[in-house]
Parts: sequence; structure tokens; C-alpha cells
Amino acid sequence: MLQACLNGSRTRNDHPAIPCTPDEIAADAEKAVLAGAAELHIHVRNDRETESLEPEDVARTLSAVRDRLPRIPVGISTAWPILPDSAARMQRLRSWHVLPDYITVNIHEPDAEWMVAAALSRGIGVEAGLCSEADAERFVAMPGCDSCRRILIRIEKPDAGRESAEVRRIRSILKRADCRLPILLHGCEATMWPMYIEAMLQGLDGRIGFEDGSILLSGVTARDNAELIETAKIIASRF
Repeated sequence: MLQACLNGSRTRNDHPAIPCTPDEIAADAEKAVLAGAAELHIHVRNDRETESLEPEDVARTLSAVRDRLPRIPVGISTAWPILPDSAARMQRLRSWHVLPDYITVNIHEPDAEWMVAAALSRGIGVEAGLCSEADAERFVAMPGCDSCRRILIRIEKPDAGRESAEVRRIRSILKRADCRLPILLHGCEATMWPMYIEAMLQGLDGRIGFEDGSILLSGVTARDNAELIETAKIIASRF
């Protein structure tokens, strides 16, 4: 499965094609899916193009995307920097009247257990983000962890080996706990393409898009998310 991460916390200063408004996100999502993406990960924005978890902003964005892509799973980020207040984050999640298919919860964040439980109680899937062995240990000890949609492993430090040592250690913790959830592996900037290639080698799901980086394997800046996805599909076809 190839997931397209369309925008993240990046702005138009990072790349002029970063989608921010609901219509821009929906149009960009459609192009990414036509290029080969099977799923979407989005950071919702408000009218000022600032990241948001407000119910109306979530509803506008999800509705715009689903109008174009009614059968494609859509997830949104709940990263701590978007709203660094546990009570407020929980209140926003519980007030959504248009629900995403899943949310991404970073397990290192202070209220991860609460966010996971709150999402699952509303029938929202959870993509559990792990960046370290400590995250993995916390996750497997979490009540209801097996009810999550998948594990998302993010590696930011380049590794010269064929397989990242950190990925191997995280996966060994999951295996020891008999966690059989699907795994999506991704990197950021210098590790974006190496981690995507490793995902293909290991038979894992992958993620590509402007949130993780905008540089193609050639070293040239991609014109849009669709070009990144097209490149990822070419790579996948070699495995």
C-alpha cells in the first residue's frame, strides 16, 4: 500500500505546490491517487492556512476530498504541535461531526493512550506512530493496541545498511509482543527514499509526499505530490 502524505506542517514557503485549502487538498489528493496512491494522510488547515483540529475545518477538508475520492481512505494528523493541550485535543476529537477513516497518533506524545482510546471509541481507526524502541515498548503495553489500524515507523537518521538497524529493533519488540498489525515505513528528507526502498524490500507499506520531502531520486525538486507518487510507483514496479 502506498500512502500519499500531502502537506504535513509545511507551507508554501517550503514549496509553492503545498496544498492548504480544502479545494487544493482535494485536487492534489485526486492527482496523487491517479498517480498510484491508495490512501491519504492530511494535515487539516483553517482559513488562515494554519494546522487545525477544529470540527468545521476537519469537516470541510474531509468533505472536499471525499466528494472527489469517495472510496479512498483518508486519515488526518493529530500531532501535538497542532494543539499542544491534551484536554483541548480530546474535546476537538469528540466534537468532530465528519469523521476521518483514521488518525495518526504519535506514541511518544504525552496523551497518546487517551487519543488512541478516544478515537477507537468513536469508530475512528488509529495509525500508531513509532520513532524509537521506547515508543514501541510503550505501544505494546497500551490497552487496545491490537485494535489499531497499523503501525507507522518513522526513521529520520540515515543508515548505510540495507536494513535500518532502528527498524529492525522496533520490529523485534513488536514481534516479541506478538503484534501482527500491518507496518508502514517512512522517512523524512534524507531518509525518505531509502526508507521507501527498504519498505519495498521488506514487503511493508510505504509513504511518499511533500510532508516527508520534495526531492526526487535525481536530486531535482518535484513539481507536485503526483510526481513523487509516480516515482514511487516506478520503484515499486522493480520489486
